[in-house]
Amino acid sequence: MRAKEIHMDIIISNSSGVPIYEQIEEQIKSQIMTGELVEGDALPSMRVLAKDLKISIITTKRAYEDLERDGFITSVTGKGSFVKGINSDMVKENMMFAIQELLDTAVDKAILGKITYEELSETLKILYDEKTM
Repeated sequence: MRAKEIHMDIIISNSSGVPIYEQIEEQIKSQIMTGELVEGDALPSMRVLAKDLKISIITTKRAYEDLERDGFITSVTGKGSFVKGINSDMVKENMMFAIQELLDTAVDKAILGKITYEELSETLKILYDEKTM
């Protein structure tokens, strides 16, 4: 593993409604998926990241544990946490599973609100287009 510790730009929003540990996880996952972080990069220690973000070390610990569980990082006792080589097919499968769970909830709400498939589909298209353009 490379000894290079990287600086991560993580932005925390207190008003997003998303737990802070999830915001950290998603931003680190995104940086790994886009290649900003590569296999062997050393992540800041939990303590350093907590201090930089002015949050509890327990929050950074939860984020790192979840990232390790999901196969994005590996932790070595006494040495730190490092970006793991990712299997893009496995990552895509994990993302598809998470998307299906979210869409299941969206479909339930659409049915409850008597929103048609066409309205739901058009909403998804608009949201997707806004994020990708």
